[in-house]
Amino acid sequence: MDSSGNTAPARNWYFNLVLQDIITEEHSDALAELASFHDGRISLVESPERSWFTCSFAAETLTQAIADALARFKDFPGVLVQSVELDPISLEYNDMNTPAVVRLPD
Repeated sequence: MDSSGNTAPARNWYFNLVLQDIITEEHSDALAELASFHDGRISLVESPERSWFTCSFAAETLTQAIADALARFKDFPGVLVQSVELDPISLEYNDMNTPAVVRLPD
C-alpha cells in the first residue's frame, strides 16, 4: 500500500477516445488553449471521416484511466466523446491480447 492508500501500483493504460463529430477549426483553436490536453498523455488524431484522441494514462485500472481522460473534456465544451476503443495495439500494450479478447485467426 502506498502513502495515498492505494494497494495496486499504477501502470500505463492505452486507449482511444472517439469523438462524436469531426473537430472544427473553432474546436482546434480552443484545444490549443487547454493545457490539460498538452501534457503528452492525450493526443488528437484526425482523418477525413473522424477525430479521436489517443491516450496513455497511469492508473490502477483501465476504468480509472478512462475517467481521468474523460474529465478533461469538461473544459472542452461542444466536443462529445462517442466511444472508448481499444485497437489491437492498445490491447497488446495493455496485456489484454488474449484468445478471450481477440479471436485467433483460423
